[in-house]
Amino acid sequence: MKPFLPLLALACVATSVAFAQQAPVGTHAPTPEEIFKRLDKNHDGKITIDELPPERRENFKRIDTNGDGAISLEEHIAFMTRRNATAAPQKAPPLPEGIAATPDLAYADNDNPRQKLDLFLPKKRNSDRPLPVLVFIHGGGWKAGSKADGARMIAPYVASGDYAGVSVGYRLTNEAQWPAQIHDCKAAIRWIRGHAKEHGLDPDHIAVWGTSAGGHLVSILGTSGEVPELEGRLGGNTTQSSRVSCVVNFFGPEDFVTMVTQPSTVDRTTQDYPEALLIGGRVQDQQEAAKRASPVTYISKDDPPFLTAHGTKDPLVPYAQATELHEGLKKAGVSSILITMKNGGHGFASPALNEVVKSFLAKHLRGVDAKIEDQTIDLTPPAPGLKK
Repeated sequence: MKPFLPLLALACVATSVAFAQQAPVGTHAPTPEEIFKRLDKNHDGKITIDELPPERRENFKRIDTNGDGAISLEEHIAFMTRRNATAAPQKAPPLPEGIAATPDLAYADNDNPRQKLDLFLPKKRNSDRPLPVLVFIHGGGWKAGSKADGARMIAPYVASGDYAGVSVGYRLTNEAQWPAQIHDCKAAIRWIRGHAKEHGLDPDHIAVWGTSAGGHLVSILGTSGEVPELEGRLGGNTTQSSRVSCVVNFFGPEDFVTMVTQPSTVDRTTQDYPEALLIGGRVQDQQEAAKRASPVTYISKDDPPFLTAHGTKDPLVPYAQATELHEGLKKAGVSSILITMKNGGHGFASPALNEVVKSFLAKHLRGVDAKIEDQTIDLTPPAPGLKK
């Protein structure tokens, strides 16, 4: 396979179909918008062949699909989507010292490589008590991505000695449509409870964290506790509960019906945009199926606490999705924190946000007293020559 733009290659790995994820310890995978701006040297909103490094120009025509002599942001994102969808499975990055990993545990009692999870335990625990569990669910538009994405996100928490970590794989839309994805995620949560004693896990303190499509899946894990049609019958732990203790949702789709009416760079009038592939047809033509796949549909007063972070300039999942979820939870009397990432795109890095997430998890998994409130974190780049 021929090499292509190095920055685009990095984005494909880090973002899973341009759905960038934030590293919790300050390492920043560049978002599609940041990559585009970096390549767009004259800041005219397009990338010409002259703006690319000479050794990477052979791919220009593949990305410039309309043949107008320039790469638009939409073509840039579409190229990453196509590339990642056919890429080889991503390998997990090396783990920090102090973490013991057990990969590819089958939570559905079969050999399907997508229906497995990776378990991460600290080699040195800070107490003799069972460890609360931080579960990561990857993004990728439900059609790409890998549980390998979760290792770097949860590793710092596991290395602290205060948490166990789990990264969950699930069936993608090239294999199965909704509700297969949530059936898989719920089976993974039940597996954790069913094997809690074996691994020294606390079955009563399980958090879920996801980005983009993973944000959607953790949101619906939070809102659909014990909804029969979403439980599934996978695996040997069906007597266990699939409820979770708290939810960390980064820029997840929350209401498929309203999302098709909100501005974005995704063409949601076709038959092959991510939500359409998930539910088996355009949302416009599958309103009931779209509602059944939307986390907001299942909001109720017994849902666990939520923390949502979303960029106001997200070009793929509109910021309005975050506010709709947040307002729905608050109306139902559920604890909900909204962190508005001002001028943030579909993915962001922020030390301030890292601290909020750490406090949220410590509060709801370990009983640490913490005051967490809605806030806005300004990601506006400083003017040229000025320090922010």
